[in-house]
Amino acid sequence: MSTLARPLFATPRISTWAGFLLMCLGMFMAILDIQVVATSLPTIQRALNISPEAMSWIQTAYLIAEVIAIPLTGLFTRALSLRWLFASGVGLFTLASIGCALSDSLTTLLGFRIIQGFSGGVLIPAVFSAVFMLFPPRLHAAATTIGGVVAVLAPTIGPVVGGFITETWSWPWLFLINVIPGLIATALTPRLLPRQPTNLGELAKLDLVALVVMVLALASLEIGLKQAPQSGWLSPLCAGLLLASALGIAIFVWRSFRAAHPIVQFAVMKRRSFAIGCALSFCLGVGLYGSVYLMPVFLSFVRRHDAFEIGTIMLVTGISQLIAAPLAALLESRLGARLLTAAGFLLFALGLGLSSLQPRTADFAEMFWPQVLRGVAIMFCLLPPTRIALGSLPEKDVADASALFNLMRNLGGAIGIALIDTILYGRVAAYAEDFRIRLLAGDLTAAQAIGLDPSRLLNRPPGPPTPEEIDFVRPMVEKASLALCVGEAWAMLAGVAVLGVLLVFLANDRAKQ
Repeated sequence: MSTLARPLFATPRISTWAGFLLMCLGMFMAILDIQVVATSLPTIQRALNISPEAMSWIQTAYLIAEVIAIPLTGLFTRALSLRWLFASGVGLFTLASIGCALSDSLTTLLGFRIIQGFSGGVLIPAVFSAVFMLFPPRLHAAATTIGGVVAVLAPTIGPVVGGFITETWSWPWLFLINVIPGLIATALTPRLLPRQPTNLGELAKLDLVALVVMVLALASLEIGLKQAPQSGWLSPLCAGLLLASALGIAIFVWRSFRAAHPIVQFAVMKRRSFAIGCALSFCLGVGLYGSVYLMPVFLSFVRRHDAFEIGTIMLVTGISQLIAAPLAALLESRLGARLLTAAGFLLFALGLGLSSLQPRTADFAEMFWPQVLRGVAIMFCLLPPTRIALGSLPEKDVADASALFNLMRNLGGAIGIALIDTILYGRVAAYAEDFRIRLLAGDLTAAQAIGLDPSRLLNRPPGPPTPEEIDFVRPMVEKASLALCVGEAWAMLAGVAVLGVLLVFLANDRAKQ
């Protein structure tokens, strides 16, 4: 008998499809929540009187809890079954959303954000597990397409949703929008998804030492990545956190291979196509979350757009993803997963590279085609690699493998954003100093580069600049310097996408049986 994953029904019932769509809705809520809150952090800061230094912990608390929950999804699936895992996760996420909305202090808000992040973290890999546990191989492409569209569309439209809510309603609605869909999904999913046996005895076998090591390692990694751009990667704090994280992860993996009942089944990494699929997921995470982070930085600080305007511009990527999704499913059946993935990462690198060449004055028109290329490419980079990694695994391995696959994408995003911030924090002062020296020397090309009328430089009297002149020029220098740093960051993301192209050819279209 084949060891491949067998769906519960050769022809899934309508109720199974309905339950799967509700699972996708829950995943959409969890991913969207990160983006809408990020867009509106200044509003929350003012409302709760939070210091600027503490504001970022509203996001960091969520992300740490999420990255800890993701690798535990396999264990929870074995213990609770897929349907009860999802119902528990989305129900807890909904309750935590209500708690966030009612929070009147940073401490309370952080507590509920941690619960939100942990419960939301299990929803994402659960959806991709469901693709291969609930549906036969002939429907994998369709189900993967639906889940993939939801996974990448949420971060794209997050800024426009967050901007609209912030400008139209009040900040608690950033969380209250989760309540109605969350209650619907919690109530209906257990009735719609196929029944599977639970095995709560799995929780009794939990390796508590390994769990503590994993929690500390992943938390140290997230905090280290958050602090490194400002404090320096080699600063005692960041170097210590990152070293502790690497050591903790190594101990956790070693212990998992030796344990009779490991928290995460790392043995699946022995399959070459799964391992390469995880590497591709990491590369996609760097580019996907990096681009979603970088565009608002440029549009906000250089072009001075508000949150809603930024979201509107970024909708181009989301629309392109929706259009490309069915095309990706069709082309995969014609070209094969490897070739389509290679084309996707090549197209992704091109879209990112074009953005690296955009001028300081770039806006909607200049960003349109790079966004279209990236939107199409993202679907080619997500859907075929998902099937390469998970499509031929034994059913007992799917939940753990899905957790690792999705964890790699999240870690790629965290590391990518840290690298972007390193470029922005580390290079902007150097560019600003270069502009200062060139402007004092009367360099007209420097004046043009920052948007200063060259005649103001030619006609000014000799001598050092006056305070008024410095105040007039400083914002122009800062924006031009930041724009150059953003270009370097785009180029870095393009380089990671090129690495993805090279990795593709190490994988097989289907994992070995």
